[in-house]
Amino acid sequence: MRFAFLAVALGILATASPAIAGDAAAGREKAAKCKTCHGIDGIAKIPIAPHLAGESQIYLETQLKAFRSGKREHEMMSVVAKDLTDEDIDDLAAWYASIKITAQMPE
Repeated sequence: MRFAFLAVALGILATASPAIAGDAAAGREKAAKCKTCHGIDGIAKIPIAPHLAGESQIYLETQLKAFRSGKREHEMMSVVAKDLTDEDIDDLAAWYASIKITAQMPE
């Protein structure tokens, strides 16, 4: 019984992965309009903008869709996100999620 459950769960995960996959290369091109605030490298250029580099793709997609729908509001992001397609959101999220961030502990 456990094996059957595990097999079904793995099957669902395997088929779910492509649904959240975006095109990071296309996202980099689309991020040109994001770079003023968030930077093309995902490191924010202005104090009120969050860093996006290395964020979870699912988190980024969820937030962009919330701005687009009006569920989440922000003076700038609500305007920017309203015209994004699902593909744009997937691609942008894939780009920023693909950026690797490292941290160094102080000595």
